[in-house]
Amino acid sequence: MNSLCVELTEQGYLLLAAPLATKYFPEDVAVAFNRDPELWMLPLRSANAGGLLLKQRNLRGDRSVLVWEVLPPDVKAGNYAAFWDAEQHALRIALRAGES
Repeated sequence: MNSLCVELTEQGYLLLAAPLATKYFPEDVAVAFNRDPELWMLPLRSANAGGLLLKQRNLRGDRSVLVWEVLPPDVKAGNYAAFWDAEQHALRIALRAGES
């Protein structure tokens, strides 16, 4: 299991570092859903499938995606532990302390 870190902003954006985004979301499109106590992000093959667009934030290639609609109401902004679940093809982000 590869431990990763993502950031959630006050505005409900999930920030992904360029290496993470490039490796797991090469088409810059994903679907997000709440599987309490985690947020799951699954890559999609193309924007034609719908989903959420990962937008480039800077020249390094870091990405952001608006996920506030799928977050539980009590989740705070900050850094969260995540890992890539190869079996489920999902980035799983622990939204509760001590979970992952």
